[in-house]
Amino acid sequence: MSTLEIVAGIILILCSVIIILVVLAQDTKDDGLTSAIGGGYNESFYENNMSRTKDAKLSRFTKVAAALIFIITLAMNVIVNLKK
Repeated sequence: MSTLEIVAGIILILCSVIIILVVLAQDTKDDGLTSAIGGGYNESFYENNMSRTKDAKLSRFTKVAAALIFIITLAMNVIVNLKK
């Protein structure tokens, strides 16, 4: 195993743990009784500014970490196969 493979493996493990923690920190999207009474449509200040909320930031962070895992895994497979 080369140093590059070890570093990439450590980064993959860290990204995986980060994704787990970020997903656990997010609130559920379940509207519960509100959607049953109001028909599922609840327009409020919170709804209009969804991109600035904590959940939106966590969601973006999850997407970035998942993209990193995908890119690093793909790159390491290409590098290892080129060495053969």
